Parts: sequence; structure tokens; C-alpha cells
Amino acid sequence: MSDKYYHTKESVEEYIKLAEGVNGSSLIEKLRKVLKSGANLLELGSGPGSDWKILSETFNVTGSDNSNEFIQHLLSSFPNGKFEKIDAVSIETTKTFDGIFSNKVLHHLKDEELVESIKRQSEVLSSEGIVCHSFWLGKGSEFFKEMFVNYHEEKELKELFSKQFDIISLDKYDEFDKDDSILIIARKVK
Repeated sequence: MSDKYYHTKESVEEYIKLAEGVNGSSLIEKLRKVLKSGANLLELGSGPGSDWKILSETFNVTGSDNSNEFIQHLLSSFPNGKFEKIDAVSIETTKTFDGIFSNKVLHHLKDEELVESIKRQSEVLSSEGIVCHSFWLGKGSEFFKEMFVNYHEEKELKELFSKQFDIISLDKYDEFDKDDSILIIARKVK
């Protein structure tokens, strides 16, 4: 993942202001229905930490980001939290998790990077581990504020994840506009 936007102090501060008041609480509520309380969870792309904070109320969550600026922000904001610098493609960690969560993070990956990430997620999950990821719904890709944004449709996500996962749910939802987003929850194939 090569987006430059998240790697300067100014852009991180701008993003934190843009994301103020926005969180994935409704997505996390769906995750809570399929992942037991206290489970070891990896959040990919913790960013400002709003979802990490909600996740940490239920799960033993390790936050991560590929931006040193965001890692510094997270450590400063949540001094008792666990955070690691992790790239969403290679997911270099020696730990095993019961679940992996991301909210509008994996859409920054090109198609081949997403395939690699999904495979790697399966490798770092425990038996029957759960993934829960949101994406922007649509076709094609674009650059927005120097960020690569890759849109995905239901059929495509189903095909990409079904090689390593059993799909539990794949639902459209509204973030800013009707059906502008999609949430996939899936369980690792035994």
C-alpha cells in the first residue's frame, strides 16, 4: 500500500478532523454477534483510533497502521493500548488472532494486493477465525487526496474471499449515500 497521504503530520491531522464523529459502531455491533467477547482481534488501519476504542470495550484488540504518524497519534491518545506498525498487504506479525477488522481500509489496496492480504489474513487467523471488513461499493478506482481508492461489488468480494473463507454475511449499507458501502463478515475455512 503506497498512499502518501497518511504519512505526513499535516495530512494525519487533516484526516482526524475529517473523521471526527465518524465511527464503525454499527459494523462492530455485527462483529460482536459472531466473535466472542475477549477474543484476540487485529484492527487493520486504526487511523485516529475511534473504532479501536469501541473494539477495545469488547475484544483484546491490537491496533495497527502503516503510518508512523498514526502510530504516534494512537500511542499518545491511548497509552495503555497495543499498537503495531503493520502493512495491510503483508501483515507481518508472529501473532495469531481470532478476528481481523477493518473499516474502509482495504479499499486502498489494488486488486492483486487485496488477494495477497486476504491470503495473509487467513494465515494469521486461528482456526475458524473471523474477518469483518467494510469497502466502498462500486466499480473502478480513483485517486482522492493522493489516496488510491478501489471500489468493489458484492460478486467480486464474494469471489475474492471465498477461496479462504466461508461468507457469513455480505451486506450493503449507507455511510453517506444509500448503499454506498458494503460489509463482509466471513469465517476462515477449516
